[in-house]
Amino acid sequence: MKILILGAGQVGSSVATNLCGESNDITVVDTNPAALNHLQDRLDLRTVMGHASSPDVLREAGATDADMIIAVTNSDETNMVACQIAFTIFNTSLKIARIREGSYHKHPELFTSKAVPIDVLISPEQEVTEYTRRIIEFPGAMQVLDFADGRVQLVTAKAFYGGPLVGHKLKELPQQLPGIETRITTIFRRQEAIVPTGETVIETGDEILFIAAPHHIKAVMSEFQKLDRPNRRVIIAGGGQIGTKLAKALDKTYRVKVIESNEKRAMQISEELKNCYVLHGDATDEELLLEENIDDTDVFCALTNADEANIISSMLAKRLGAKTVMTLINRAAYVDLVQQDLIDIAISPQQATIGSVLAHVRRADVVKVHSLRSGAAEAIEAIAHGDTESSKVVGKTIDEIKLPFGTAIGAIVRGSEVIMVHHDTPIKAEDHIILVVTDKRHVKNVEKLFQVGVTFL
Repeated sequence: MKILILGAGQVGSSVATNLCGESNDITVVDTNPAALNHLQDRLDLRTVMGHASSPDVLREAGATDADMIIAVTNSDETNMVACQIAFTIFNTSLKIARIREGSYHKHPELFTSKAVPIDVLISPEQEVTEYTRRIIEFPGAMQVLDFADGRVQLVTAKAFYGGPLVGHKLKELPQQLPGIETRITTIFRRQEAIVPTGETVIETGDEILFIAAPHHIKAVMSEFQKLDRPNRRVIIAGGGQIGTKLAKALDKTYRVKVIESNEKRAMQISEELKNCYVLHGDATDEELLLEENIDDTDVFCALTNADEANIISSMLAKRLGAKTVMTLINRAAYVDLVQQDLIDIAISPQQATIGSVLAHVRRADVVKVHSLRSGAAEAIEAIAHGDTESSKVVGKTIDEIKLPFGTAIGAIVRGSEVIMVHHDTPIKAEDHIILVVTDKRHVKNVEKLFQVGVTFL
């Protein structure tokens, strides 16, 4: 697939890194030569220096025969104009754009072929807000991802000593949780991925990925760890777009405080956040955190634009007694460095956003993609098409499907029904299949499974 990425910033670089490893022809456009050189040194791609909204620059980059344009510059308006030009002049079939300003999202009628022709809108701020909100909703979860419009979720949780199922075989889980449907798809143990069987014994420290309906998640998690009391008190460091969006999303259910270092911004958001307590101050100020009862805080979220400030304030909050600290980190190298050893949960805007792009790049009918473990693995919702003659999955049971190594099917969504799969569960045409691929190198083999043969009409 020939793809143009407009913008070599953090989101553009992350998209390029993910797509370059999948046999795509990638060209990146930016006005910053240093950013382009850095990408070209690391990745097998082409770069063009120039303004993303220039027709001449887009033509030089290959827009004439591009399959897709991904506009992720720092300017919403540049992204919109680029998509308009790609549609009007180059007839590009798929146009994806990052639109950050919330007021644009309030008017979906803007983004049509008769107005601004953008096929897919992505908003890292909104993605991060929803990602963070879901984790806060389930204390002890490391990741909570939606599939099938939220009817089923994939959760990552760590097994701790004392959990009822720790030290026991997985086949005992149905006896422990009668009437609750769940499927454990993957276990990460000492950085190694395991596709478990009923004989697999849960060990302390295992990272467990399981699928369940939202109302069953807490019950399943209680088998691997002692559940904490529900989160009630949240402190958000940073009153920018993400911090403000999260505060609005939480203010009806939680007691929320926002710490903002810019006095003018603090006054502005205090007018917006009627149900929140907004403070003008520095989240790395120990006295301020103590005054605001950090030791009685359930969740501390560091969401400023500065990675270093987020890390330092989170470490301080943790040392002063915050139960859980969540930290927004843009630099991928920092995530593995600090997660779990220094902070509880590192939030990467790029990893939260990349799935919106990947779902449209896949060569099968893929509805949803979530990036896992810093991009090394993926969770996918794919649709099975065809019949027993043209499809490699339709009409077969789970046991009969030749899944790539390290790949596990967790659930099937069939109409309004959610089915947790067993070895003898059959797949039917138009089923939505939710699966985890622990090694991204095998994603292309998963795509081939869901591609329909030419005999299907």
